[in-house]
Amino acid sequence: MSSDPCDGCGTDVPVAGGAGNFWTFEATTTGGVTLELADGTEHFLCFDCIERLPDDREVTADDVAALSE
Repeated sequence: MSSDPCDGCGTDVPVAGGAGNFWTFEATTTGGVTLELADGTEHFLCFDCIERLPDDREVTADDVAALSE
């Protein structure tokens, strides 16, 4: 299993699948997803950071940057 850093909090997040899990029976799930935001940017975020994004308007890169403050 590999991991990628969350663009919001910087935490290493497990990313399931790919060649790293091909020959194992490891049942670890992915801890985040890549989102394409309203301003056209893409960010990999853990599920905790996704929950912290505003839900009353379109999310932008500024909102992702604010997660680390």
